[in-house]
Amino acid sequence: MNSIHISTARLILNRPDPVDIRLWTSKGEIQEWHRCICIKYDHYKGIRKFKLLDSNQIRQTRECCIFKLNGMEVFL
Repeated sequence: MNSIHISTARLILNRPDPVDIRLWTSKGEIQEWHRCICIKYDHYKGIRKFKLLDSNQIRQTRECCIFKLNGMEVFL
């Protein structure tokens, strides 16, 4: 299985298990976040806050900007 639907990705992100994600930033750059967990989700705005476990940084992104989750492509 090389790809998953965004609804399946939401289920994976809601779990407390650490995940690896690859995403686009607002400037169009591609970033990879390793070993992160979702700590907050705003359903109406589609924004998730993540805690990166290695550095204890808090970052946020729009859900639609995530295009890889644990090595699997995410499609809408």
